[in-house]
Amino acid sequence: MAPQVPPRRPAHGSQLRADRTRALVIDETVRCILDEGFAAASAKHITERAGVTWGVIQYHFGDRDGLMMSVVDQGFAQLFRALRELPPRSTTLNTRDRTQFSIGAAWEAFSSPVSMAAIEILIATRAMRDPAASRHLAELGTTFVRLGRHIGEGLASRHAAAIGNRIWSSLRGLVVAQLVWLDPLDTTRERQTLVDVISTYIDQQERLRS
Repeated sequence: MAPQVPPRRPAHGSQLRADRTRALVIDETVRCILDEGFAAASAKHITERAGVTWGVIQYHFGDRDGLMMSVVDQGFAQLFRALRELPPRSTTLNTRDRTQFSIGAAWEAFSSPVSMAAIEILIATRAMRDPAASRHLAELGTTFVRLGRHIGEGLASRHAAAIGNRIWSSLRGLVVAQLVWLDPLDTTRERQTLVDVISTYIDQQERLRS
């Protein structure tokens, strides 16, 4: 995927209108990908759905690849924000409640429309992935390791990393399952199993340490 072309800033104080147009195009691209799949999200189809011209796409995103990378950027920004804004560990929460809360917050961000569209874009374009997208993935892995430290505070680094990697891989798998299934999937049982596994692991490690 070609590098994203930075948007040109409109003149004459029309920034707000330009921002709304940009947001409209990104939102419609997300809906198109989730409704019809990545292959259907052609430049022509997106302009038709958004009610804009190809010139508008070029003005704000450079080309289709730039538009797709803007969706990826927004999806990952949302994920990072949700994972980094988790409240500090509270002494009033036991291990299971802390794990339940953290995984719930991560899943809410992971399963948002823009995040799911971003993941589908990365899957569809992996053979020609932009370096920035690879950096996003690497940074997200690091962020999940920090989430592991947040949940298992006080554990050795390797155990915290194992917790973060397990959450990252499990939620990623649930999102992919949702993307390939036509009807909405209820992942409650799978997420509860993940909570059970992580909280049991933390309790075991804490017992061994004490």
